[in-house]
Amino acid sequence: MKNTPLTEKHIALGAKMAEFAGYNMPISYTNISDEHHAVRKSVGVFDVSHMGEFIVRGKEALDLVQKVTSNDASKLEIGDAQYSCLPNEQGGIVDDLLVYRLPQDMCAEGEKAFMLVVNASNIDKDWAWIESHNNFDTRMINISDQSALLAVQGPKAVEAMQKLTDVDLSSIGFYTFKKGTFAGIDNVLISATGYTGSGGFELYVDNQHAAKLWDAVMEAGKDYDVKPCGLGARDTLRLEMGYCLYGNDINDTTSPIEAGLGWITKTKKGDFISRDIFAKQRDEGVEKKLVGFEIEDRRVPRHGYAIEDADGNVIGEVTSGTQGPSVEKPIGMGYVEKAFAGADAEIFVVAGSKRLKGKVVKLPFYKG
Repeated sequence: MKNTPLTEKHIALGAKMAEFAGYNMPISYTNISDEHHAVRKSVGVFDVSHMGEFIVRGKEALDLVQKVTSNDASKLEIGDAQYSCLPNEQGGIVDDLLVYRLPQDMCAEGEKAFMLVVNASNIDKDWAWIESHNNFDTRMINISDQSALLAVQGPKAVEAMQKLTDVDLSSIGFYTFKKGTFAGIDNVLISATGYTGSGGFELYVDNQHAAKLWDAVMEAGKDYDVKPCGLGARDTLRLEMGYCLYGNDINDTTSPIEAGLGWITKTKKGDFISRDIFAKQRDEGVEKKLVGFEIEDRRVPRHGYAIEDADGNVIGEVTSGTQGPSVEKPIGMGYVEKAFAGADAEIFVVAGSKRLKGKVVKLPFYKG
């Protein structure tokens, strides 16, 4: 099991640690609900250094990125980021990821450079997949093991952290980034992509600076009741926003069209992997769709539970579920037959011998 550069910090803080994607990660420090509310109301800090980062640079770097991702990276200006996915050749999803268009000083004249941020559990798989399609004048560099990443999230994140940098944090728009000095550390990439729905930003640094950065962030946040947060709260926060988690809500057998990710699937941008499959799905429709639902019962829906209609026919399966700390009700996501994908459709989640009545709702659950 791997450690992040901050594992000892988490243990010293008394975090409950567990294996996640091959890493020893903090699940919670106090409890998930407290950490969840800290992010919704003030500021919380996550160590997400387990994520993978690939640099793609060269004269045909854009061509490679366009080939292997579903979104249109040609729209990215320097300083922009976008959410995308890596389709496989059967119309499934190898992974979802972030694509950053890097500054020109990251590459030679006539070249372009991108950073791809991928899920920890898929680093090796993603690298092999992208590399297998790299027949372009482009170099790939895996910096995952050298990179640390903090997510400083919450409505007071900018105010709490501004003293640590000359970069105007409030000027970093959603899905943009800047590079600058942060907590005395040079060349920190500061982005605002978020995974919580409560604002904030991410800090990418070399491993050697991770401990210094963590200490500075925690010190700067004291007046704002900053809290270290684990992956448990990260999951409840993202689920309240209806954000997909790879391995639960999307995987190698689910299409981005089925998953409600048609907005990152640009079939008119030109050729890319499974483009024709997605275009056909757009034209003809799909048989199942990922939906959000609320449960009327007090019990929580869990991954893998069957979803039935009123007559007891199986119409789908739960992919994610939790008790939403902010919305104060059991919520979940799952794939259902298209006839039951509309808002207010009645469904029943099978929890052992009990059927939990629920209804499909429009995402996100948390409206802010």
